[in-house]
Amino acid sequence: MRIVLIEDHASLAESIRKAIEAMDHAVDVIDDGDLAVDVLASQDFDLAILDLALPGADGIEVLRTLRQRGSAMPVLILTARTGLDDRIKGLDLGADDYLTKPFEMAELEARVRALLRRSDGIKCAMVTYGPLSFDTGNRVVHLDGEDINLTPRERGVLEVLVRNHASVVRKEQIGEHIFSFNDDASLTAIELYVHRLRKKLDHPDVQIRTIRGLGYMLECE
Repeated sequence: MRIVLIEDHASLAESIRKAIEAMDHAVDVIDDGDLAVDVLASQDFDLAILDLALPGADGIEVLRTLRQRGSAMPVLILTARTGLDDRIKGLDLGADDYLTKPFEMAELEARVRALLRRSDGIKCAMVTYGPLSFDTGNRVVHLDGEDINLTPRERGVLEVLVRNHASVVRKEQIGEHIFSFNDDASLTAIELYVHRLRKKLDHPDVQIRTIRGLGYMLECE
């Protein structure tokens, strides 16, 4: 999944970026509120982690603008502000969760997992589709109960297909979920990841179909 981190504290942003990337997610870091408003107007993300105290537009204004545009993207607020009024204001404007600094990285990771599941209507970390199961929390894939060894990028592609199973997923849509600004976001790379997935998910009841001119569809029986 693709996450935008809007945080101007450089060392904290770097720590969070590393933690989120270790969860197999692509991360884009923005350190200015005005820039965040512009980027969110043109880019789609699966989750925003948003600091309130930002140069330019503050986090509350970024959140307000995002919701006024009709975006339902989950937003996790990070802030050193401990006042009840600040928390209420953020939640009333449409924040989905709230974490006060300082915090333990493990708690942030757990909240990220919960918000991503909630946004897809998934109630638990384990997603099962036919003989294929994907533990989105521990990032483990099983096929007929056996572990399947996938690279982080392969798991990212498979996660997009699993979350949209039985639907056609465009290559561009996959790219939007797995690539950050700094990645080599080519369609050829996605074709390579799908090719590798097909070889590793060699099972008569699991198929990644190519829908010519449209994209891919994961089918399991």
